[in-house]
Amino acid sequence: GNTDDPGGRPIKRSKVPFREQEEQKDSTSLTTDRGVCTTTLGKLRAFSCKANYADHNDIQKDNETSGSQVHEKVFAVCLQGFSISQFAKLGQERKSAEVCPQSDSASPSRRPKSVYTPLEQQVIDLKQRHQDVLLAIECGYKYRFFGEDAEIAAKILSISCYSDHNFMTCCIPTHRLFVHVRRLVAHGYKVGVVKQTETSAIKASGSNKNALFTRELSALFTKSTLVGEDVNPVCRFEDIQQSCDDIGMDPPHSFLLCISENWDKQHKQLTVGLVVIQPSTGDVLLDSFYDSSSRSELETRVLKINPVEIIVPSDLSELTLKLLHSINNASPQADDRARLETRDRALFEFATAMDTVTKFYTQSQDKGTSLCKPFESPVICCLGPLIQYLKEFSLERVLRSQCSFQRLLSNSEGMTLGAATLRNLEILRNSTDGAMKGSLLWVLDHTRTAFGRRLMRKWVSQPLMDPQLDAVQEALESDSVTLTSLKSLLWHLPDLERGICSIYHRKCSTQEFYLVTSALSKLGLRMEALLPAIQSQVTSPLLRSLLLDTPDLLTPAHHVVKVLSENAARLGNKTELFSDLSDFPLLQKRKEQIQEVLNEIQDHIHEVRVVLKNPSLCYKTVSGQEFLIEVKHSQLSSVPHDWQLSTIVRYHSPFLVAHYKKLQQLREQLQLDCQGAWISFLDAFGEHYHTIKRAISHLATMDCLFSLAEVAKQGNFCRPVVRSGEQQIMIRDGRHPIIDLLMGEQNQYVPNDTKLQGDGRRVMIITGPNMGGKSSYIRQVALICIMAQMGSYVPASEAQLGLLDGIYTRMGASDSIYSGRSTFMQELSEASDIIFHATERSMVILDELGRGTSTHDGMAIAYATLEYFITQVKSFTLFVTHYLLLSELERLHPQHVFNCHMAFLLNEPDVAHADNDVGPEFITFLYQLIGGAAERSYGLNVARLADIPDSILQRAAHKARELENKVHNKRNALFLSLVTANKRI
Repeated sequence: GNTDDPGGRPIKRSKVPFREQEEQKDSTSLTTDRGVCTTTLGKLRAFSCKANYADHNDIQKDNETSGSQVHEKVFAVCLQGFSISQFAKLGQERKSAEVCPQSDSASPSRRPKSVYTPLEQQVIDLKQRHQDVLLAIECGYKYRFFGEDAEIAAKILSISCYSDHNFMTCCIPTHRLFVHVRRLVAHGYKVGVVKQTETSAIKASGSNKNALFTRELSALFTKSTLVGEDVNPVCRFEDIQQSCDDIGMDPPHSFLLCISENWDKQHKQLTVGLVVIQPSTGDVLLDSFYDSSSRSELETRVLKINPVEIIVPSDLSELTLKLLHSINNASPQADDRARLETRDRALFEFATAMDTVTKFYTQSQDKGTSLCKPFESPVICCLGPLIQYLKEFSLERVLRSQCSFQRLLSNSEGMTLGAATLRNLEILRNSTDGAMKGSLLWVLDHTRTAFGRRLMRKWVSQPLMDPQLDAVQEALESDSVTLTSLKSLLWHLPDLERGICSIYHRKCSTQEFYLVTSALSKLGLRMEALLPAIQSQVTSPLLRSLLLDTPDLLTPAHHVVKVLSENAARLGNKTELFSDLSDFPLLQKRKEQIQEVLNEIQDHIHEVRVVLKNPSLCYKTVSGQEFLIEVKHSQLSSVPHDWQLSTIVRYHSPFLVAHYKKLQQLREQLQLDCQGAWISFLDAFGEHYHTIKRAISHLATMDCLFSLAEVAKQGNFCRPVVRSGEQQIMIRDGRHPIIDLLMGEQNQYVPNDTKLQGDGRRVMIITGPNMGGKSSYIRQVALICIMAQMGSYVPASEAQLGLLDGIYTRMGASDSIYSGRSTFMQELSEASDIIFHATERSMVILDELGRGTSTHDGMAIAYATLEYFITQVKSFTLFVTHYLLLSELERLHPQHVFNCHMAFLLNEPDVAHADNDVGPEFITFLYQLIGGAAERSYGLNVARLADIPDSILQRAAHKARELENKVHNKRNALFLSLVTANKRI
């Protein structure tokens, strides 16, 4: 039977196909029944080590065995500089002289003993060439891991690892390869699939028919390179939404990031280059920038990209390496962490990288290096190593076209959201457990397709400067059946973006190809039928252009679907895949040759009937063996002596033996020819890759617009008015979009107003009690601005906003151990980055700046920083503080600054007891923003809510009153001294 848990020893079978017989002879695993005694088992172990391989298919056994117990030793072999000590099986390897003693009477013609079987020697040779790869090696009907690879695979896959000859081994069935490869890759390993490159019939007719099947690495996989039919099978062709339960699904993004850095000693500047590629979709992003010692710019880009694999030079700076490790360790699950690939630093040198890039593009373009001229030198230093890396996976083709290259960050394209902003505002994931639920993306993502989901994430992390509110409003309010039909077309679509890229890489299966192209064809035909309705009913310029252009872009998919056989594509049968062979003369010729042999075999049955005197005799097929002549026992006397016995009563005549052998060779040759024709067919269709990718981009944009329309259907959302020429933020009855959704229909969130003017009051100093809602309010304002700028309706009754070029935040208290920065140093580093990057078109949020040091120093830093933003930067600023001294800035800058606080009720004011003790306050939070500064922060109320013991609270309240009295007395004394001085004057 079939084994979904193939970890144990191979199951015995009544008849093993030819392909597997050779492997079992080369690496026979000894099994015993319960009746075999220990002494016999020991002799069998010694007996199995005395193999004399006269040829690769016949194991000669030595009859002389030692009766004494075999002592097993650890045997380590170093072969051509490659250490086998970790790869080979521990405790089972032996020196041939000790384990296999030879008597003097042994035959002198006997060949020298070999330590490894031919299969094991082949494994060693493969491992020498791919030392950093877990190799899954095809051996008949299963894939096997050997040595240390087997121990790693068995632990991760939860399968058995057992001893076989000189190595530990474990195996998986061929039809489960994609499941296990994905599991190993998810744990950060690079996995290679080694396949047999010869077929049985062709090999049997060649000069090396007695040699071992040749095997070569056919595919290589890491977290970012899961492309190909080995890891992307179609589980159910009829229902593409259902996949096998144990398949590890791809993340929305699987970016591969390459980093280079160069320190300019003269100008004392660090220049960082980035090239980001998603091989599964063909997206390529470039960037080059200056960075400080905090690596804040790099951190922003890494968090925005969220790569699954990072390529770095071997001499990467310690600060950058610490940053990457800190980001990696922030992931809650090990499977979510990026894989770090270290390459030789020489590959990142400009001369070497430029030579690689030049050769790469010279091979594909007549213009030579014209493609790489616009790129900065740091980008070239990344592009060279990336090309070499992708060549190992045969995925470099997407780099040949410049139209797939985009800039990673561009101030002219969207709002800048730094790493701290993405984290503090919980844009992409919540700060509690790192999940998507509880983030802004969770609120806005109602997309129906995988490629739409990826685009939505890009919109949220970098809001556009040109919000498409007209298209969202029409998608929301239109009663047109056309838009409803278009929405329904997006349901149950496969991942077209990854599918078309897999086709472009020439790595897709026939099932995936037909699934993708048939979906594109049907989609194009249905949209084409809706064109008249679209022209008459759709008014939004953006929606009209998307809907009218897409059908023409999908035209190439119609032709390829017609030339393919659907049934053959479903079954993966490439020999019957093409319904019309006029464009494939070689396949047509090969099929004619096969049919000619089949006709001769069928004609031969007439001769057999005459010989056996059986006019109704027909060929039989048993266990895959065709054209057997089945003879009854009563007719055995009529069988010629030169016929070959197949079983007791089944035969092959000499004619059938020769022709059946020829037929098998032609069939295998047809398989090879069909594979070549399939690759050529994929190449031809790949010429339309960029056209169809543009159509899929249109579909993704439509999906995102429909998603934002779904968001707008929620209660009390309004369409914001966004004006690019004005600097204002006016929000009436604004609510926090995430908290509002989490609360559901309870409607308990208290709305608040916001009014900021670029030429008027643009700075808010927010005070109030702890836990009063200050942080939620400032996050609410920022999130509403992001939603409005990306084209979404917002949770408010009215909103009028100008375009912002960025939102910068400094919130919370956290250190950076990997960077060697304390909590206060981290706080000021973030503030420094904001000071250098914010403009008058930015929004700046500073939450309790200066609290990480002494009161006077912290207050002074907060005062000076806020004053700088008021007078120099002139940005929209929300400043949350408990330093009441800062409220004086309203008096100094009344045109630009105003104080406000979160309202509350003081239920029980301080009450003096008989012993002069003072009790803590009891506060009721109203969560309403009102004008004026709060007199106190009422921190003892939070201490009471945190269940601090009453004795401590009483003592703290007494000490707080004592300190307040001291300050009050000092102020009174100072006031009296000033009054006295004035009287004397």
